[in-house]
Amino acid sequence: MSDAYDLVVIGGGPAGYVAAIRAAQLGMKTAVVEGRGALGGTCLNVGCIPSKAMLQSSHHYEMADKEFAHHGIDVSGLKVNLKTMLARKDKVVEGLTGGIEMLMKKNKVDYIKGWGKIDAVGKVSVKPLEGKAKAQVLDTANILIATGSEVTPLPGVEIDEKQIVSSTGALALPKVPKTMAVIGAGVIGLELGSVWRRLGSEVTVVEFLDVALPGMDGEVSKHAQRILTKQGLTFKMKTKVTGAKAGKDGVTLTMEPRDAKDSGGKAETLKVDVVLVAIGRRPFTEGLGLKEVGVEVGDRGFIPVDADYQTNVEGIYAIGDVIGGAMLAHKAEDEGVVCAEIMAGQTGHIDYGAIPGIVYTHPEIAAVGKTEEQLKEAGIAYNKGKFPFTANSRARCNDDTDGFVKILADATTDKVLGCHIIGPQAGDLIQEVVNVMEFEGSAEDIARICHGHPGLPESVKEAALGVAGRAIHI
Repeated sequence: MSDAYDLVVIGGGPAGYVAAIRAAQLGMKTAVVEGRGALGGTCLNVGCIPSKAMLQSSHHYEMADKEFAHHGIDVSGLKVNLKTMLARKDKVVEGLTGGIEMLMKKNKVDYIKGWGKIDAVGKVSVKPLEGKAKAQVLDTANILIATGSEVTPLPGVEIDEKQIVSSTGALALPKVPKTMAVIGAGVIGLELGSVWRRLGSEVTVVEFLDVALPGMDGEVSKHAQRILTKQGLTFKMKTKVTGAKAGKDGVTLTMEPRDAKDSGGKAETLKVDVVLVAIGRRPFTEGLGLKEVGVEVGDRGFIPVDADYQTNVEGIYAIGDVIGGAMLAHKAEDEGVVCAEIMAGQTGHIDYGAIPGIVYTHPEIAAVGKTEEQLKEAGIAYNKGKFPFTANSRARCNDDTDGFVKILADATTDKVLGCHIIGPQAGDLIQEVVNVMEFEGSAEDIARICHGHPGLPESVKEAALGVAGRAIHI
């Protein structure tokens, strides 16, 4: 069977399905090929969405267990119904994946279930998910690779998704483990570690580097680690995991100090019920036929592209996690829109310096732009405004006062260079600063905007006022 398309997208995650919809809106005959059996990619099926559902449910439980009494609400007989909690998570995922299928139909995008492979420029073969039917061959003017990423393996630690799990298995554990080790103190590790800690697990986070959330503003990272430690997470930093052995009575982790001089360089073990491997993700390009068709692939597996997201082979494009940069769904979605518009003869642009990153622990952590460390390394003079949520009236009313807002602005022009927030609803609060940065606005611009009272966004205004040393409420 042969069909002629303007665009065939391989991968139905945030990058792929958004690119397909935008291409269809621009009049291109478009198809999406997806081998998972459900649209939405890792983010929707086994990543962002189910993890946020579990974070919300577990937060409600912890609030009822530890905070409600302080508000005059007495609760008795509290217990976790994990089966119901997981079922709710699955229902959220099912509803959203079904919604994307409806969007495909609405925009007249052909959704083809199967594993796509590039046979040649302009030809994609699709191997059906089931049965022995012959591969379907799609003729197309353009091919877009949007296959996302997969869990990065750790030598000596074999994931079985039962006792030694990736983020996928950690979202479907049949019971709350008494003890858990999380390898990696990044976003995924801290979010999922928080979920199971709230539900009753004794969680130890093992990290090779010196700080949690590496790459984030140093002050925020240290503050986050202090708060999460206070909540009950145990951190074991500067530690290398050398192996993991699963048995009937749990998993034995073997570890050693990252630096030989620490602890005399002696190896040690940690016995836990479940180990979560969360050391990062790598591009997923297996079985795409890239080598055969001549598409260049970098040393770490990422696909190099030009300013138009085109690979070294004309007519073959790539976006999202497979091209590197921040592995974020919203970054991938924007690339999908811009790439489709460029294919249609329009122009498009993304300001990669204004893409927010968010950690959905409690308190939330959000960042955009440069960190203090980056500005110092680059020799850029800057002013800093910082405002604590303890001084914000709405945060005090909510009894949710951990954290602060920090805004960094150019010392000469006052242009906002970065913002770092740890505190309630940080993921929502950061968007105001993202918008201002997109318009190349200043801290003074934020400071002069009227913010509703009492509201958490007033902390952003106060931090902006603080850049000039004139915060009002501190």
